[in-house]
Amino acid sequence: MAIPARPLGTVRPNASGSSPNVRAELQARLRARSSEIEQAAFTRLYAVSEPTRPPDPEYVGGLRAAACAALEYFLDAIALGDERCPPTPVVVLTQARLAARWGISLETVLRRCFAGYTLFGDFLLQEAEAGELLQGASLNRVLREQASVFDRLVAGVTDEYRREAGSRPSSTAERHAKRIERLLIGELVDTDEIAYDFGGSHLAAIARGSGAAGAIRALASTIGRTILIVERPDEDVVWGWFGGRSSLEPRDVIALTPAVGLAGMHLALGEPAEGLSGWRLSHRQAKAAFRVAQRGTENVVRYAEVALLAALLDDELLTSSLRTLYLKPLLRERDGGKVARETLRAYFAADRNVSSAAAALGVKRHTVTSRLRHIEKRFGRQLNSCAPEVEAALYLDALSTTHD
Repeated sequence: MAIPARPLGTVRPNASGSSPNVRAELQARLRARSSEIEQAAFTRLYAVSEPTRPPDPEYVGGLRAAACAALEYFLDAIALGDERCPPTPVVVLTQARLAARWGISLETVLRRCFAGYTLFGDFLLQEAEAGELLQGASLNRVLREQASVFDRLVAGVTDEYRREAGSRPSSTAERHAKRIERLLIGELVDTDEIAYDFGGSHLAAIARGSGAAGAIRALASTIGRTILIVERPDEDVVWGWFGGRSSLEPRDVIALTPAVGLAGMHLALGEPAEGLSGWRLSHRQAKAAFRVAQRGTENVVRYAEVALLAALLDDELLTSSLRTLYLKPLLRERDGGKVARETLRAYFAADRNVSSAAAALGVKRHTVTSRLRHIEKRFGRQLNSCAPEVEAALYLDALSTTHD
């Protein structure tokens, strides 16, 4: 039987398993598909959920970061082999601790690990076959190494999860934080030991930066409210709640922030709400607003002003679609779409008034009109039919640029 000719430039595996060149080529082929693999992995991991629990945005965000880190880990293992492969990525272990903290079962965590590993194996086999890079004993060796690396990852994830799940707070502050965490996720907790009235009105805050806890306490003292504080050193953030018998407007808190000094800090506020359920709701709102605050230029953000943008950041399908439909087409411009984005931002800031946008940009009216017509050709649709979506995409672009 004739042996099929191999493609030019392809190096045959040697007797020991596979040559470094073959492994490097396989790694390169998979790395070229990394975005596709990451998206497929996140979709599969997210599908492995616990139906009795709503997804926590913090955990879901960490899930994506962990999936990306695990992909790089397995890509490194292709070139280095299991013996020289670096330790399990810290972000993967951190995600395991976060899962334990939020009550995600170890079974679910391990199912997600296995789902991601299986998916990566499918892509590996596709590229090995498509490039005629590995077969027989050589392919089996790479697969065995991948299995060994996966075993190491599972062992590390399991240890971190059990360590977090079985940990007991050793200080009063840690016991206080654990009690608040349990109360937030709906567990029955005796609140008599907590010096705070959960039956009143609440306004939640989340802050990051040197002196954040002191700044929140100073705000509470200035406005005459009781304050509940939880410091989260592992996340470098402070949770706070301003409590009282009457509703506290976020704008009143924001007006006083210059007096306490927030230089170098980020502060996010929820919205006023009543009772224990409102206490939880305001905190969730503050968490959503905080994700925007970290990416934007404003150091103080309230939820009502960024609610849609915060929800947008949580919707992977929507964010990916908006970028594909309204940001990527502009990248084909010679300047990468810089002028087009500036024109669109000025246009929306002027309530879609071309003359006002032209004045803001310092150009003639017909210049803005010409630019907008050209942008519509890029989009393949009239701007008036997709203006809200385009504006949302521009917000995403601004957040990504600031965050990077």
